[in-house]
Amino acid sequence: MATKRLARQLGLIRRKSIAPANGNLGRSKSIEFPAVLLNTSTGQIESEFQAYVQPQEHPILSEFCMELTGIKQAQVDEGVPLKICLSQFCKWIHKIQQQKNIIFATGVSEPSTSEVKSCAFVTWSDWDLGVCLEYECKRKQLLKPVFLNSWIDLRATYKLFYRRKPKGLSGALQEVGIEFSGREHSGLDDSRNTALLAWKMIRDGCVMKITRSLNKKLRMHSF
Repeated sequence: MATKRLARQLGLIRRKSIAPANGNLGRSKSIEFPAVLLNTSTGQIESEFQAYVQPQEHPILSEFCMELTGIKQAQVDEGVPLKICLSQFCKWIHKIQQQKNIIFATGVSEPSTSEVKSCAFVTWSDWDLGVCLEYECKRKQLLKPVFLNSWIDLRATYKLFYRRKPKGLSGALQEVGIEFSGREHSGLDDSRNTALLAWKMIRDGCVMKITRSLNKKLRMHSF
């Protein structure tokens, strides 16, 4: 909560405003696009993806942003536009699908076989896929990959499973006996730690299910 209050004071986010009429969300654009692939049978992270997205409207990072995330100006200067980032991400996903023989849940009814392994995106809250990426793709008129329309909100799942409200990702990890590894608010480190928490919850007996889908026909998937 302290981070959010500071961000509001610095004008990085606005109260009760997700998509203002003037199309400006301040400087709170996503500039790092990370993901990891967790094997839920072994708990091992088998593959990782990371890309830096060039901010178009505000190409110069604020001191607050660099201090919070650890991202340097040179990293985003050498980054790619969101359109290219999504293309690179899709190539990574397709490579995984071929190598691991997996299918990503879309939240709609789909055939499954014993040879195909089910996979789902897991995020800490609905912000990344339900607000930030959704809004940016619409604003920039980009076609968002359909497999990014459904996901598991681990924060909500954690709250229901353990029957307590987590105090952020780091706090949730501490409550189950795991120390946050790496730098908080670094996208890739956050992804790795989200995977660690998901694996711990699965070992504790939690059944992971799709919690949010932007597709019209929703079918709950268990993992």
